[in-house]
Amino acid sequence: MAEVLVRDGAWVFDGETVRVTPSGDRHVHKLRRLVGERSVPLMAVAGITYEPGRKGGRLRLRLREGADPFEQATRGRISDAGDPYQLAVDQDRTGVAEYFADEVRNALLIEQVPDGPCDHYLLPGPAVPLTATAGDGSAVFDGSTVHLAWNWATESGKRSAGAQQIALKDLEGVDWSPSAGLENGHIRFRVRGVTTRQQPKHDPLCLVLWGMEKETRTCAMLIAAITARLPHPFAPNDAPWHADAAQTDGSGPARALTGPETADGGDPDALLRRLRELGDLRKDGVLTEEEFTAAKQALLRRL
Repeated sequence: MAEVLVRDGAWVFDGETVRVTPSGDRHVHKLRRLVGERSVPLMAVAGITYEPGRKGGRLRLRLREGADPFEQATRGRISDAGDPYQLAVDQDRTGVAEYFADEVRNALLIEQVPDGPCDHYLLPGPAVPLTATAGDGSAVFDGSTVHLAWNWATESGKRSAGAQQIALKDLEGVDWSPSAGLENGHIRFRVRGVTTRQQPKHDPLCLVLWGMEKETRTCAMLIAAITARLPHPFAPNDAPWHADAAQTDGSGPARALTGPETADGGDPDALLRRLRELGDLRKDGVLTEEEFTAAKQALLRRL
């Protein structure tokens, strides 16, 4: 067990999972607090670095491409301060941070975890429903449909098109262009069979972004939730996917059958929880090393 407990949060590694928990301290970025705790299986990790600084340092966890729908959706669009996979380390905890990074690296070597892309998500997306606010409207995603509504700032032609409802099964993807300087950004929902050359302020399938901090937080969560429920970008062409298999009751994150769900209907989150439970039983002496290894291999085959 390796752990780093600092004012910025807590990272704990038990040999199989890196549990990343942001601090509730007011200095911690609101997006990190909104994302909350993330349990990252070792198979999702591509690497880890510790970067020393004048007043401490920083741990950075690098995930395999396609492992996490949140990172897939937000990569390059949020600040370092809002990145849930970075941890500011206090000066008196630098030695512990270096040890933590070494432990994760050693585990990656022992388990021979590849650093290439994943063909299915190893972490869940945000739970739904979710609402994202924007400059000229808002979007609500309930797990099966995106609902777009307009406000007083909407251009008149776009407002006249009325509120929009986009079924997940009709959605090809979401393009997110953050605002930069004095230029507005936008979110465009790409619908199958629909092509448009309209500017975002005129397009009823677009939300205009003004660059407010709340926009970034809510858009990041909503787009990550949609990304988790769309076909995985690196999934084999013959991988099954059913949009209507998503949970929409708010009890947990929805998933598409692109790999995160096994052919026999296994829940990857439940399997990962079971792996942690087996690890605890081994540590407590309830399971022998041979029994633990056999059970672990059986669960991993299901994943």
